[in-house]
Amino acid sequence: MSVSPWIRAGILCIALALCTAAASAQLKLGIIDTQKAMLDTIELKAAQKEMEAKFKPRQDRLEQLTKEIAGVQQQLQTLAGKLNAQGEADLVAQGQRKQREAERLRQDLQEEVDRERQDVLSRSSQRMKDVIQKLAEAKGLDVVIDVSNAIYSKPALDITAEATAAYDKAYPGK
Repeated sequence: MSVSPWIRAGILCIALALCTAAASAQLKLGIIDTQKAMLDTIELKAAQKEMEAKFKPRQDRLEQLTKEIAGVQQQLQTLAGKLNAQGEADLVAQGQRKQREAERLRQDLQEEVDRERQDVLSRSSQRMKDVIQKLAEAKGLDVVIDVSNAIYSKPALDITAEATAAYDKAYPGK
């Protein structure tokens, strides 16, 4: 008596499911909040402070320009109908110049901040990946999953703090 192909396929699926279940029972997992691990490192905290200090003068200038633009607008409202055409045109032109300057400054500042942030995060991300891999190997973990991809995990599986500590040890900052 021969077994139909459908029955063979069903038996094969059941056997694969049992093998997978047995293999996963022995799988050692770790869960990490990679973003938190990176943001908590000494290196990234220092980089954030450096960036704030580096860009503060331009940020301050942008805030000053914003205040000046508001002042020009206030003058135009306050003096509406009291200025001659030339005086009003001069104030409008002054406001437009300040507005263009502010917009250029805002764009340049945003581009530079984004570029520098991306450089720092790219470097740190690769370093964190290496740290997580070494940590997983040292702990005998088979798989490390980011918390953003997990629906549920036991707190005992979380290696976030360990990864941050290992990163800080490997890259102590300046």
